[in-house]
Amino acid sequence: MVGSFKGILYPARLPTFHRVPAPESVTNLVQWFWIPEWDIEPGHTSRQHLIAFPTSNLVVQKDLVEFAGPTTRRTHRDLTGRGWAVGALLRPALVPRFTDDPGSLRDAQLPLPLAELHASVSEAMSGTDPRERRQRAVEAFTGWLVAQSPEVSEEGILANAMMEIIGTRTDVTRVEDVARRLFVSQRTLQRVARKYIGLSPSALIRRRRLQEAADRSRTDPATDLAAIAAELGYTDHAHLTNDFQKFLGFTPSTYRRSVLQDQGENHDDAGWLTSGPP
Repeated sequence: MVGSFKGILYPARLPTFHRVPAPESVTNLVQWFWIPEWDIEPGHTSRQHLIAFPTSNLVVQKDLVEFAGPTTRRTHRDLTGRGWAVGALLRPALVPRFTDDPGSLRDAQLPLPLAELHASVSEAMSGTDPRERRQRAVEAFTGWLVAQSPEVSEEGILANAMMEIIGTRTDVTRVEDVARRLFVSQRTLQRVARKYIGLSPSALIRRRRLQEAADRSRTDPATDLAAIAAELGYTDHAHLTNDFQKFLGFTPSTYRRSVLQDQGENHDDAGWLTSGPP
């Protein structure tokens, strides 16, 4: 999972990007760390399109630290100049440390006055060796998290387990499937999802299926889209197309054509690309 580009709609347009596994000391708190670095020619912009994982992120950037809430749609970020970010994809159990209502931060970012975290990660990212600075940045981020001594409650562990099942089990297509595996009621799952994630369990399942569908459409262009829809539990090809259109703004076939066009082009100037599918 960490080595994949799942959630990133146009990997060929990326600047330098790495996902780093969370150290064992914070595996209950962080799913993984992600680190983009870019150096865009003056006057140009790199627009990065995402269908983000359905949880919150804590992100250190050159000029601030922000808590990014869960997203409900395709998002993008415009990169200019030279910069970097070090983000932690949070496990649900850690989210209450930053907000008691993640649903209020859907599709929003909240700047946080975390000067110590910002200083330690920024210092690490000032190094000259790319691999070493990424490693040091993750170590600095991890050290800060451990120093906060966040408590992980039994309810938080349940929230983590719910997210893990929904995020990794492609045979889970209904909320009752999750409840049965965790031996809890659907009402309990709804309450836990509201407190720790900010999206409903059914929304989490839809997001995972949509991410899987986009990833399969991109990485397996020879497979019929109707077959992908069937494998992922969609009623039919039209159901998959409707989900794409509603949440991404384009159809699977349009997306596949755009990806193939990207892969066929010379991306020496890929960092300047700004458009998604027509």
